[in-house]
Amino acid sequence: MEPIYKKTFQMEDMHIDCFGRAKPSALSYFVQEAAGDHCRLLGVDNSFLEDKNLFWAVSRTRLEITRLPLLGERITVETWPMPTSRVAYPRAVAAYDADGRELFRAVSLWVLMDRNSRNLVLPGKSGVPVEGILTGCELDTPHAIGTAPLEETTAFRVGFSLLDQNGHMNNTRYLDWLTDLLPSAFHREHPLRECVICYLNEAREGEEITLRYGLTEDAVLTVDARRGEGRIFSAQLFF
Repeated sequence: MEPIYKKTFQMEDMHIDCFGRAKPSALSYFVQEAAGDHCRLLGVDNSFLEDKNLFWAVSRTRLEITRLPLLGERITVETWPMPTSRVAYPRAVAAYDADGRELFRAVSLWVLMDRNSRNLVLPGKSGVPVEGILTGCELDTPHAIGTAPLEETTAFRVGFSLLDQNGHMNNTRYLDWLTDLLPSAFHREHPLRECVICYLNEAREGEEITLRYGLTEDAVLTVDARRGEGRIFSAQLFF
């Protein structure tokens, strides 16, 4: 089995914004799909985890964008597992256009969760081995995002269409919420160039999540999302 898995995607209408560029959530979707396919080839996908009463979840992700792909482009996504840490299974991604020019890179920290208790299961106790590699071109793993005073507030409710097979809001959809905090006039002049998201708790169907956020003069959006006083996720987007 090759340690680096490659998958090609075609940029279609559902993947792009009103300016013909890829939505950040579409890039997150491509990352998730390639990782899922590779897990199936490695024999550690959801069908394998069900017997162990486990499921994969993303705890942190970092995305760096060189160029947003456009409608009609074919892009190649490469992904590979990095060496497992005490807590997580890091995974790297690099994506290229048809001419081999880099479009974006990503690194995510995947963790295993118990299906019943929804508690973290450490790799050393999971019985799920994943052999990782380092190519020398991986991004640094995502950093934690501290709390800060944020003046703007809005709320979103987790609806049916946002859920994945684990019964919580799919990680690709958080970027839709985040980019919707800013109007199209801003996005026209400020395409996303980097983001870091830390997923702290599940967002479940019917829950109302309050987002506190602020945008700096140098176009950095910071977001803190909560259910009551409990933090659900935090994020920073650099435009």
